[in-house]
Amino acid sequence: MFACALTALPMAVLAADLDTSDAGMPQPQQFDTERYGDFRDRLANWKVTIGTGAIYMPEYEGSDKFDVNPFPIFSAEFGERVSVDITGVTVDLYEANGFRVGVKGGYEMGCKADDSDYLRGLGDIDAGGVIGGIVSYEAGPFEAYATLDKTIGGSDGLTGTVGAKASYKYERFIFSADVLGTWADDKHMESYFGITSAQSARSGLAQYDAKAGVKRVDVKASITYMATENWLVTGAAGAGFLMGDAKDSPIVKDDVQPFAMLGVAYRF
Repeated sequence: MFACALTALPMAVLAADLDTSDAGMPQPQQFDTERYGDFRDRLANWKVTIGTGAIYMPEYEGSDKFDVNPFPIFSAEFGERVSVDITGVTVDLYEANGFRVGVKGGYEMGCKADDSDYLRGLGDIDAGGVIGGIVSYEAGPFEAYATLDKTIGGSDGLTGTVGAKASYKYERFIFSADVLGTWADDKHMESYFGITSAQSARSGLAQYDAKAGVKRVDVKASITYMATENWLVTGAAGAGFLMGDAKDSPIVKDDVQPFAMLGVAYRF
């Protein structure tokens, strides 16, 4: 069920707001290597955050039924250019004066037809790898970004996002807000929202051709509370609004796709 549900959120929205380096909290003391060993000391240098939570979201992209699923929290920075989170790996190729260009690799989890009664007869969408690039510009608390991602296997689709983010840190709290739009090509749209003649015969839904275009617009707000210099509690809520051919698909029962997440994590 979780794989199908994750397609209801664009990858940019999934990335946790866990950059606590300037949160106004005292930095962790140097670890005692004799007590903890070199591995824990390396984690401190790598800025690793690990935790778990729960997410409330639609069964699939377009569903009007919701599930609560466990949700992993993970982020890590390796040096100045490499970062990792649950969406994949990003490597910065160029960074200067707030402008950043990078490449990234990740995954698309696909969708199982038996994850929802609405999808029965439509067949599975296989998982696939994702490669892409990101361009962003940051000025103070504001950041604008654009991404382009190609799925290899699975939907074999191409998606792009354009978004903006604002963040504010006050004492132990980190507040952020995001807005972004997602465009998808014919292959992605047809995989997730189209219905072929064979699928129509099996499912009873009308045949439907989903064309390339703006798929959805998302808004999100999050709050992270630094309980100590290591422990944090984070929560986020938002909604996606399906657009164009995605909104008009027979599998879409509700074009408004809300979600909420709450978790706890430990920062090394």
